[in-house]
Amino acid sequence: MSIQLVAGLGNPGRDYEHTRHNLGWVVVDALVRRRGLAWKREPRFDAEYVRGEVGGRPIHFTKPLSFMNDSGRPLQQLASFYKVPVTDIAVVYDDLTLPVGTCKVSVSGSAGGHNGVASVLSHLGNGFARYRLGIGPKQPAEMDLKDFVLGSFSLEHRTLLEQKLDPLVAGLVLLLEEGTERAMNQLNRRAQNESDQTQLPRDLHPR
Repeated sequence: MSIQLVAGLGNPGRDYEHTRHNLGWVVVDALVRRRGLAWKREPRFDAEYVRGEVGGRPIHFTKPLSFMNDSGRPLQQLASFYKVPVTDIAVVYDDLTLPVGTCKVSVSGSAGGHNGVASVLSHLGNGFARYRLGIGPKQPAEMDLKDFVLGSFSLEHRTLLEQKLDPLVAGLVLLLEEGTERAMNQLNRRAQNESDQTQLPRDLHPR
Protein backbone atom coordinates (compact mmCIF):
# COMPACT_ATOMS: atom_id res chain seq x y z
CA MET A 1 0.00 0.00 0.00
CA SER A 2 1.38 3.36 -1.11
CA ILE A 3 -0.81 6.24 0.04
CA GLN A 4 -1.70 8.75 -2.67
CA LEU A 5 -4.75 10.43 -1.12
CA VAL A 6 -5.29 11.64 2.47
CA ALA A 7 -8.77 12.62 3.64
CA GLY A 8 -9.53 14.29 6.95
CA LEU A 9 -13.10 13.82 8.17
CA GLY A 10 -15.08 16.56 9.88
CA ASN A 11 -18.09 18.85 9.68
CA PRO A 12 -18.01 22.24 7.91
CA GLY A 13 -18.95 25.48 9.63
CA ARG A 14 -17.80 27.45 12.65
CA ASP A 15 -20.27 25.68 14.95
CA TYR A 16 -18.29 22.45 14.55
CA GLU A 17 -14.78 23.89 14.34
CA HIS A 18 -13.59 22.88 17.81
CA THR A 19 -15.64 19.72 18.32
CA ARG A 20 -14.24 16.26 18.96
CA HIS A 21 -15.67 15.06 15.64
CA ASN A 22 -13.39 17.47 13.75
CA LEU A 23 -10.10 16.18 15.10
CA GLY A 24 -9.34 14.58 11.72
CA TRP A 25 -9.47 18.03 10.13
CA VAL A 26 -7.21 19.47 12.83
CA VAL A 27 -4.41 16.97 12.19
CA VAL A 28 -4.62 17.12 8.38
CA ASP A 29 -4.77 20.93 8.54
CA ALA A 30 -1.61 20.93 10.65
CA LEU A 31 0.26 18.71 8.19
CA VAL A 32 -0.84 20.80 5.19
CA ARG A 33 0.15 24.01 6.95
CA ARG A 34 3.57 22.66 7.92
CA ARG A 35 4.21 21.75 4.28
CA GLY A 36 3.59 25.37 3.30
CA LEU A 37 0.44 24.48 1.38
CA ALA A 38 -2.93 26.23 1.21
CA TRP A 39 -6.37 24.68 0.70
CA LYS A 40 -8.46 25.46 -2.38
CA ARG A 41 -12.21 25.04 -2.53
CA GLU A 42 -13.17 22.48 -5.20
CA PRO A 43 -16.94 22.76 -5.82
CA ARG A 44 -16.88 19.85 -8.28
CA PHE A 45 -15.85 17.55 -5.42
CA ASP A 46 -17.68 19.41 -2.60
CA ALA A 47 -14.32 19.49 -0.81
CA GLU A 48 -11.22 21.46 -0.01
CA TYR A 49 -8.18 20.12 -1.84
CA VAL A 50 -4.46 20.65 -2.22
CA ARG A 51 -1.67 18.62 -3.76
CA GLY A 52 1.61 18.34 -1.91
CA GLU A 53 4.57 16.07 -1.45
CA VAL A 54 5.61 13.76 1.38
CA GLY A 55 8.71 11.59 1.26
CA GLY A 56 9.40 12.69 -2.30
CA ARG A 57 6.02 11.46 -3.55
CA PRO A 58 2.99 13.52 -4.61
CA ILE A 59 0.04 13.31 -2.22
CA HIS A 60 -3.53 14.55 -2.68
CA PHE A 61 -4.99 16.06 0.51
CA THR A 62 -8.69 16.68 0.95
CA LYS A 63 -11.35 17.66 3.47
CA PRO A 64 -14.87 16.74 2.33
CA LEU A 65 -17.20 19.71 2.92
CA SER A 66 -20.31 17.58 3.04
CA PHE A 67 -21.45 16.83 6.55
CA MET A 68 -19.80 13.89 8.28
CA ASN A 69 -22.46 11.32 7.38
CA ASP A 70 -21.93 12.05 3.65
CA SER A 71 -18.11 12.12 3.68
CA GLY A 72 -17.78 9.17 1.31
CA ARG A 73 -19.48 10.86 -1.64
CA PRO A 74 -16.94 13.70 -2.20
CA LEU A 75 -14.08 11.35 -1.41
CA GLN A 76 -15.27 8.81 -3.97
CA GLN A 77 -15.65 11.53 -6.60
CA LEU A 78 -12.14 12.84 -5.97
CA ALA A 79 -10.58 9.38 -5.89
CA SER A 80 -12.30 8.51 -9.16
CA PHE A 81 -11.14 11.72 -10.84
CA TYR A 82 -7.50 11.18 -9.84
CA LYS A 83 -7.72 7.40 -10.39
CA VAL A 84 -6.65 6.53 -6.84
CA PRO A 85 -7.59 2.98 -5.76
CA VAL A 86 -9.16 2.49 -2.35
CA THR A 87 -6.00 0.75 -1.09
CA ASP A 88 -4.03 3.97 -1.69
CA ILE A 89 -6.33 6.16 0.43
CA ALA A 90 -5.79 7.12 4.09
CA VAL A 91 -8.74 8.44 6.09
CA VAL A 92 -7.99 10.47 9.22
CA TYR A 93 -10.76 10.59 11.83
CA ASP A 94 -11.69 10.66 15.51
CA ASP A 95 -12.07 7.39 17.43
CA LEU A 96 -14.02 7.10 20.67
CA THR A 97 -12.32 3.83 21.63
CA LEU A 98 -8.87 5.43 21.94
CA PRO A 99 -7.71 7.78 24.72
CA VAL A 100 -7.29 11.44 23.86
CA GLY A 101 -3.85 12.15 22.42
CA THR A 102 -3.22 8.66 21.05
CA CYS A 103 -3.49 7.27 17.53
CA LYS A 104 -3.66 3.91 15.82
CA VAL A 105 -3.51 2.63 12.24
CA SER A 106 -5.69 -0.10 10.78
CA VAL A 107 -6.78 -1.23 7.31
CA SER A 108 -10.01 -3.13 7.87
CA GLY A 109 -13.01 -3.46 10.11
CA SER A 110 -16.48 -2.00 10.52
CA ALA A 111 -17.42 1.65 10.92
CA GLY A 112 -17.58 1.16 14.68
CA GLY A 113 -20.52 3.55 14.93
CA HIS A 114 -18.68 6.38 13.13
CA ASN A 115 -21.02 7.87 10.51
CA GLY A 116 -18.19 9.32 8.43
CA VAL A 117 -16.42 5.98 8.16
CA ALA A 118 -19.74 4.28 7.38
CA SER A 119 -20.21 6.69 4.47
CA VAL A 120 -16.68 6.03 3.18
CA LEU A 121 -17.28 2.27 3.38
CA SER A 122 -20.58 2.68 1.53
CA HIS A 123 -19.02 4.65 -1.34
CA LEU A 124 -15.54 3.11 -1.57
CA GLY A 125 -15.67 -0.25 0.17
CA ASN A 126 -13.07 -1.54 2.61
CA GLY A 127 -9.29 -1.55 2.22
CA PHE A 128 -8.35 2.08 2.92
CA ALA A 129 -5.86 2.94 5.66
CA ARG A 130 -7.41 4.36 8.82
CA TYR A 131 -5.50 6.88 10.90
CA ARG A 132 -7.57 6.89 14.07
CA LEU A 133 -7.27 9.72 16.58
CA GLY A 134 -8.36 9.18 20.17
CA ILE A 135 -11.15 11.30 21.66
CA GLY A 136 -12.21 8.88 24.43
CA PRO A 137 -13.35 7.85 26.84
CA LYS A 138 -16.88 9.22 26.73
CA GLN A 139 -17.47 11.09 29.94
CA PRO A 140 -19.90 11.04 31.59
CA ALA A 141 -20.62 7.50 30.41
CA GLU A 142 -24.37 8.11 30.22
CA MET A 143 -23.94 11.09 27.88
CA ASP A 144 -25.54 10.71 24.44
CA LEU A 145 -22.91 9.72 21.87
CA LYS A 146 -23.94 12.42 19.38
CA ASP A 147 -23.75 15.10 22.05
CA PHE A 148 -20.30 13.90 23.08
CA VAL A 149 -18.67 13.81 19.63
CA LEU A 150 -20.25 17.14 18.69
CA GLY A 151 -19.13 18.70 21.96
CA SER A 152 -15.91 20.60 22.59
CA PHE A 153 -12.85 19.19 24.32
CA SER A 154 -12.37 20.01 27.97
CA LEU A 155 -9.65 22.50 28.84
CA GLU A 156 -7.48 19.62 30.08
CA HIS A 157 -7.89 17.71 26.83
CA ARG A 158 -7.32 20.83 24.68
CA THR A 159 -4.04 21.34 26.49
CA LEU A 160 -3.11 17.69 26.01
CA LEU A 161 -3.89 17.83 22.29
CA GLU A 162 -1.76 20.94 21.88
CA GLN A 163 1.11 18.96 23.38
CA LYS A 164 0.35 15.89 21.26
CA LEU A 165 -0.27 17.62 17.92
CA ASP A 166 3.34 17.30 16.75
CA PRO A 167 3.48 13.53 17.46
CA LEU A 168 0.07 13.02 15.82
CA VAL A 169 1.22 14.82 12.68
CA ALA A 170 4.51 12.91 12.74
CA GLY A 171 2.57 9.66 12.95
CA LEU A 172 0.60 10.58 9.85
CA VAL A 173 3.84 11.41 8.04
CA LEU A 174 5.21 8.02 9.11
CA LEU A 175 2.17 6.34 7.58
CA LEU A 176 2.65 8.23 4.30
CA GLU A 177 6.40 7.69 4.10
CA GLU A 178 6.77 4.15 5.45
CA GLY A 179 3.41 2.51 4.77
CA THR A 180 0.74 0.90 6.88
CA GLU A 181 2.68 -2.08 8.26
CA ARG A 182 5.54 0.02 9.61
CA ALA A 183 3.13 2.61 10.97
CA MET A 184 1.01 -0.03 12.69
CA ASN A 185 4.06 -1.64 14.29
CA GLN A 186 5.27 1.64 15.75
CA LEU A 187 2.14 3.66 16.44
CA ASN A 188 -0.15 0.90 17.69
CA ARG A 189 2.46 -0.33 20.16
CA ARG A 190 2.99 3.23 21.39
CA ALA A 191 -0.77 3.76 21.78
CA GLN A 192 -1.07 0.56 23.80
CA ASN A 193 1.76 1.62 26.09
CA GLU A 194 0.20 5.04 26.63
CA SER A 195 -3.19 3.46 27.32
CA ASP A 196 -1.65 1.09 29.85
CA GLN A 197 0.00 4.02 31.61
CA THR A 198 -3.28 5.91 31.94
CA GLN A 199 -4.89 2.86 33.58
CA LEU A 200 -2.24 2.54 36.30
CA PRO A 201 -3.15 3.67 39.82
CA ARG A 202 -1.82 7.19 40.38
CA ASP A 203 0.88 6.05 42.83
CA LEU A 204 2.24 3.53 40.30
CA HIS A 205 2.85 6.04 37.49
CA PRO A 206 6.56 6.56 36.78
CA ARG A 207 7.77 9.96 37.96
